[in-house]
Amino acid sequence: MSPRRLSLALGLATFTVAGISAALPWTIGTEEAARLVGRQLGAYGLSLGAEGPATLRLLPLPRLDFARTRITDQADAATLAEGGRLTIVLDPFSLVTGRIGIGSLTLDGARLPLSEDARWAGLLRRVSGQMRSGWFLRPHRLVLKDAVLIGLGQTEPEIQDLDLDLDWPAWGGTLDGTATFVWRGQRARASLTDLRPAALAEGTASPFTASLTWPGGSLSAEGDARRAAEPSRGLALEGTGRLETRSLPQTLAWIGRDAALAPLAETFALEGSFTAEGAALMLPRLRVRLGQNVLDGAAQASLATPRASVQATLAADSLNLAPLLGQLVRVLGLDGEERQAPALALQPFTGGDLDLRLSAAAARIGPVALEDMAASLLVRDGAVEIALNRAAIQGGTVKGRATLTSAGINGTETEVKAQGGLDQVDLGGLLIDLGAARWVLGPSQGSFSLEGRGRDLADLAARTAGRAVLSIDRGAIVGLDLADVIQRHGGVAAGALARRNGRTPFERASLSLRFADGIGEIAEGNLQASALSANLRGYVSLRDHSFRARAEVHPRTDSGRPGPLFDLAGPWDAVEVRAVRPGEAEPELPTGSAAPTAFQGVPGLILPGTARAYAP
Repeated sequence: MSPRRLSLALGLATFTVAGISAALPWTIGTEEAARLVGRQLGAYGLSLGAEGPATLRLLPLPRLDFARTRITDQADAATLAEGGRLTIVLDPFSLVTGRIGIGSLTLDGARLPLSEDARWAGLLRRVSGQMRSGWFLRPHRLVLKDAVLIGLGQTEPEIQDLDLDLDWPAWGGTLDGTATFVWRGQRARASLTDLRPAALAEGTASPFTASLTWPGGSLSAEGDARRAAEPSRGLALEGTGRLETRSLPQTLAWIGRDAALAPLAETFALEGSFTAEGAALMLPRLRVRLGQNVLDGAAQASLATPRASVQATLAADSLNLAPLLGQLVRVLGLDGEERQAPALALQPFTGGDLDLRLSAAAARIGPVALEDMAASLLVRDGAVEIALNRAAIQGGTVKGRATLTSAGINGTETEVKAQGGLDQVDLGGLLIDLGAARWVLGPSQGSFSLEGRGRDLADLAARTAGRAVLSIDRGAIVGLDLADVIQRHGGVAAGALARRNGRTPFERASLSLRFADGIGEIAEGNLQASALSANLRGYVSLRDHSFRARAEVHPRTDSGRPGPLFDLAGPWDAVEVRAVRPGEAEPELPTGSAAPTAFQGVPGLILPGTARAYAP
């Protein structure tokens, strides 16, 4: 081999050996290694300690590795991070100028205590102060791997498997970051882009784009951020956002919060513009999707206390309330499944405060169609108030209000007060909507006022008291000609009921009920027609959904001949009519000793059969 080739080979071998040596770790003293980066960390008020030896590598980039590290605040020696392995990559551009600068930090397997004191706030203030002072040396990348966050006073991790990557290059003013973590058993992913920390430090606005996804939904927002007027409130945000979840109760349980009527909401989404500062959130333009319903309006919320407080005004062109009622039926255990008799406790529904104003051009509750509906809903701790301020139905209007209040020991009972009325409603059309036979025609008007208290629906029905009145002017009974019945001495022509071709026009029909202990006594039941009149006496039972009464029909003549008598008895959806033999005793009202056991253990019977059409 020629001398020139030998020299070239020796030089190449020397460079190779030097490169391999530079890439290998060199063990150095821990204190000496900490002093190398101590000045840079000290600028942020941080101290670095490590239990194990430190190593130094020169290639591919100079870096220091520390084992079993501990990072503390110099002001009060409070621990910010402990355990794990810390890797500090030195900034090569700083080394060229003869200075030690930190290019990036990677902390693997550390435990970070979260607390309510000012240790982290102090670090952020120092970083902000250096940014306001002008250009400063800073790490361009911060990485956490497999980190654990411990809450104040807790021993179990609050956040596990945290992988965080913050990228803030020296040549750019924006900070981008991604994170994946496990919180309360669910893995989530968060991202932040376009944030300008220097603008925030100077007190000006910075754009931002953020997102959070978890197995049950997602949250995204973009807009501008600035420091809040009060430092304790953190950042003030303004922009547009979207929240979507497949199950609102599960999402609220995951984040450890509660909200009013949360058990009734499943698929839920909202989007629109927002402003947020501290615990206050304003939504001046808002679109809410609840199942298949879409509502527009505005809202504001406060999250300052464990009880979230929400005020909203929402409107919809078309609103279908059947899914909400169906969910209520399932929550109360009225869906026919075998289970223990459901309690009427309000606590699951009053986890937050809610003041809602709701309107819809058209609304539907199962088969019943409403128009021009305006309603309100007020939820407070231990109380719910529902008001139907107005609604058009079958040519008339209806109004109503119900107040539910927790009662009894630990709120195990619920006190209900309800009142309402209807005016000029076509009762026949309403019966058709409910799937019943249209046996009466005419505009009806009436009112009711009821109150009760109970542990469950059966107990509530057995303790209901109040009154109800209903009247119809210039109407008709369809399917039966009472004048012909009188002529036949109480008999009905063969096939007349099946053909339903009979008709009894009347001038006025009125019914008045007085309720006590779940029994409604017919205080007044009259029908006035041109050729006859009729009286009705008896009762309606809320306990077992039965009806029992006696009707007497009188011809409006001077014959003095008594009219026929009829007994009406049976469940609400299958009342039978029977002609009474002369001298037969009238039906007796039930005594107060009758126990409301007719539907105990059969939750589905708490609603009339036709009312099941309300729920999907």
